[in-house]
Amino acid sequence: MTRRFGQPPEAGRVYRRRPGAYAVLIRGGRVLLTHQQAPEPEFQLPGGGIDPGEHPLHALRREVGEETGWSIAGVRRIGAFRRFAYMPEYDLWAEKLCIIYTARPARRLGPPTEAGHSAHWVGFGAAPALVGNPGDAHFLAGVLARAVRVLAGQR
Repeated sequence: MTRRFGQPPEAGRVYRRRPGAYAVLIRGGRVLLTHQQAPEPEFQLPGGGIDPGEHPLHALRREVGEETGWSIAGVRRIGAFRRFAYMPEYDLWAEKLCIIYTARPARRLGPPTEAGHSAHWVGFGAAPALVGNPGDAHFLAGVLARAVRVLAGQR
């Protein structure tokens, strides 16, 4: 069973399942987040929807590139969560299935190509409180806690 974060589904509302792939990207004591300007300004883990027939890793690489301008390497799945949300850009009530990965930012290819997105390197302490949904915050905090232990030599 996949853990759920956020509001429960509303009774009687029809939700469309919307799978997505998202990444926690760490480099030099900072994490790479994307800031989406619309429909509401929000920091997020880079990533997004998996198109029909698309492999999750292909979607992850595509979405991270579009939203941050970075290529990634060393991808590893760490978990998944569900959340129920309205997506105004699609006029859609969605059951979002969010698959979370860790990866290394490998190379900056240029600025983000997805309209309304900007890439931000954020310190470990501030990042979990900045992201806009509790599922992202949960996985981000777990990865960052592990990274801090590794950096301190505690494994």
